[in-house]
Amino acid sequence: MAKTDTHMTMRVVNHIRSMIESGGLQPGDRIPPEREFARKLRISRASLRTGIGYLAAMGVMDVRHGVGTFVADGPPEIGKSSLSLLGALHGFQSWQMFEARRILESELAALAAERGHEHHFAALSEEVAEMYATVGNAMEYLIHDIRFHRVIAQASGNPILAALMETITSALYDERRKTAERSRDLKESADLHREIYRAIRTRNAAEARAVMKRHLAMAQSAQDLEAMAGEPKSDARTRKGRPRPAEV
Repeated sequence: MAKTDTHMTMRVVNHIRSMIESGGLQPGDRIPPEREFARKLRISRASLRTGIGYLAAMGVMDVRHGVGTFVADGPPEIGKSSLSLLGALHGFQSWQMFEARRILESELAALAAERGHEHHFAALSEEVAEMYATVGNAMEYLIHDIRFHRVIAQASGNPILAALMETITSALYDERRKTAERSRDLKESADLHREIYRAIRTRNAAEARAVMKRHLAMAQSAQDLEAMAGEPKSDARTRKGRPRPAEV
């Protein structure tokens, strides 16, 4: 994403965050129509949609196609302490985040296969289709990737586990968008998401668990490569030589 586009996206994010923090927007409130809102912010509608997509991926906004965009009921409190901030303070490592995610989300996938409803399956199918449609746009793809995993957490039927997953996902999303433009093979990622969807849709809990683990191992390796690609060669060699814990 170009620097200008990123600036416009964060302009949307910061404006909506200010409205939420001031009480101008409450959970369940609908934001102004796209044309009107873009004019108010003096940005393009495309930049507005990207900003809204960012907030939707973070769980702050709820985009209802054909209806409008709403502040999510009980949204994460943006602007407050988060796992990302705790990670910066206490030195959480990327592999530690992925390990936590792998342990938690592989079981969420299995639960989603056992407990998911038709509306969850429909939402997963839609996000997979959107992933294939955006394999050429890493930032757009990332938004649908995050939404896909959020639906799985919701389909698990356990709001406590879903809340824990949301915390981890939000922190990972903050890191992932810094390297997403260096993604290489999003088609392979989309294929794995489709396999996860099919396992959940056919209520094959063991398969859903196994494919999710495989997907997350691949995602971890891909993110490590993206991070190394953005580092000076000396730093990348140092990172490459660091030991990593055994896969679980």
